[in-house]
Amino acid sequence: MTAVAGADTGAETSPPVAVETAPETGAAPDSELLRETALRIRRHIVDMCAGPEGGHLGGSLSSTDILTVLYFSVLRCDPAAPHDPDRDVFLLSKGHGAIGLYATLAERGYFPVSELETYARPGGRLMGHPVRAVPGVEMPTGSLGHGLALGLGFALSARLAGRTNRAFVLMGDGELQEGSCWEAAIAASAQGADNLVAVVDRNGLQLTGETEGIAPLEPMAERWRSFNWAVREVDGHDHEALREALASAPWDPGRPSLVVARTVKGQGLPMVAGKVHSHYATLSERMHARAVRALRAGER
Repeated sequence: MTAVAGADTGAETSPPVAVETAPETGAAPDSELLRETALRIRRHIVDMCAGPEGGHLGGSLSSTDILTVLYFSVLRCDPAAPHDPDRDVFLLSKGHGAIGLYATLAERGYFPVSELETYARPGGRLMGHPVRAVPGVEMPTGSLGHGLALGLGFALSARLAGRTNRAFVLMGDGELQEGSCWEAAIAASAQGADNLVAVVDRNGLQLTGETEGIAPLEPMAERWRSFNWAVREVDGHDHEALREALASAPWDPGRPSLVVARTVKGQGLPMVAGKVHSHYATLSERMHARAVRALRAGER
């Protein structure tokens, strides 16, 4: 799958889909609009991976549905006021999945979709890992194992200020091999941070192979419960299941919440889905076209 990028991908640029959301009132967008938005985000990811620097293809595709549901159905956020003190905070702890976040933020209206074409280009602000220069990015991430502690900080800050904000953190499963994740899990439980919601993108793969063959993480749900977290397991590509779980947190007052989202690395592209080599790819012109055809087939 990894190949030298072609000089001209011929990628199309499309305006963002208008999705009406009102997380404050619990209103949910139409499921078809969520599906269409997720497809558009996947197309942006594929297009960015066809650029000269390539990108983290597999993990960005596995988290697409999670990001779509969060930004278009759950988070209290306003692209016109990204620093609103009453906003919900989102942190992409698995910062290598930045292109998925960029595509989502662009579709949500934080910056023009056309800016995605500048990804990894000199002078652009869309870098390989998220930085605060990008509207909607709360903190720079990418050094794995730090995101949950940062999310806890936001959650405790909101509580001390008497606000009802929630802090959402998306982690990779391989990232859970970092001890700092579990230190943050202990602290969150001890502080009763029930406005902290973590999601694990459980695609089962990391850079060098299967997580269970490198440093086993199962039984994952039971491990988090032993740290006194409220835990739910869902299909990470089922928009309704994701929305029900994420929108209703906290499920148990006084305890932080964790969603184990079972996903497929490279979801949406049959040629790489569930394969280790989807982790990072620089798509040639031929492979880019093949990927776009696969996504178009998924639209039907």
